[in-house]
Amino acid sequence: MLGFANNLGAPRRRGLTACSVETCYRGGKPARKGRQPCREITGKPSKLSEQRNSPNCRSKLQRHALYMSEDEVFTRKQHTFTDSAIHGRLYPNHIQTNPIQKALLAVGSGVAALQNPYRHDMVAVLGETTGHLALLKLRHRMNNNPEGYTVLTERPRIRLSTLDLSRMSKLPDGSLGREYLRFLEDNEVTPDTRADVKFVDEEELAYVMQRYREVHDLVHTILGMPTNMLGEVAVKWFEAAHTGLPMCIMGAILGPLRLSLRRKQKLVSSLGPWALRSGSRARCMLSVFYERRWEQNLEELRKELDIEPPPLILPGKNKKAA
Repeated sequence: MLGFANNLGAPRRRGLTACSVETCYRGGKPARKGRQPCREITGKPSKLSEQRNSPNCRSKLQRHALYMSEDEVFTRKQHTFTDSAIHGRLYPNHIQTNPIQKALLAVGSGVAALQNPYRHDMVAVLGETTGHLALLKLRHRMNNNPEGYTVLTERPRIRLSTLDLSRMSKLPDGSLGREYLRFLEDNEVTPDTRADVKFVDEEELAYVMQRYREVHDLVHTILGMPTNMLGEVAVKWFEAAHTGLPMCIMGAILGPLRLSLRRKQKLVSSLGPWALRSGSRARCMLSVFYERRWEQNLEELRKELDIEPPPLILPGKNKKAA
């Protein structure tokens, strides 16, 4: 059912190429200052240079919804996500799909994820094809928070290439950066395993989904949950209450079915209620600029986010199972 997914290509029109410009117009409305620009129509550079400020050219560009006046110009900060609606590609790796294709992808990926919860590629497709409304709400929360708005503006990425591991390893025990690095080491995971977004058909929402994925291990760190099955289910309960993403809700409902009786008892009696309570009242986790908080004490950050300490301490992957 999912065989066609890799063959879904974005249509390209002749005579159009990507360029690095500092102007953008999205959906007929000016983009906010500080947001990522989209790609612009480019013809012969010399001809465009001569004509772009002429009344006729400006009128044509406005009709294509890709032009901004000088007072609406903003500067690109990173080349992570860029609009190119005229190509059918809103950002790198974007695959344009219609509602029928999205429905097929959602059903197929959902079945595959049920059969094997460790098929992270299928879980990713399910999240992208079913999460539009939840992503809208998450973006609204980020936009209404000064720090979250800065995250949307600057578009930071959490990758090994963006982390100063040497510096983080020298931070004091109990700091966010040191405990995050310890989590990665203890559970043998890396932020580079997070899949790139492909099927979200709005550029900014695609970044929100990407940010959700890349802070997932930080959520584990803050909650004090390892990557074993019980820890993952507890995090899914938290994320279901916190994000409203259908993928997380499905994981929260079906995940306990794979737990042993003893672990189900731990989930129902303590971890589950704690995760739901914390997830429903916590400050938006996507609005935290973690990259500027590595030195912050983890307990202080928990209090700031209104998250209770975990009721149980679960061992990591390399430690004796609970």
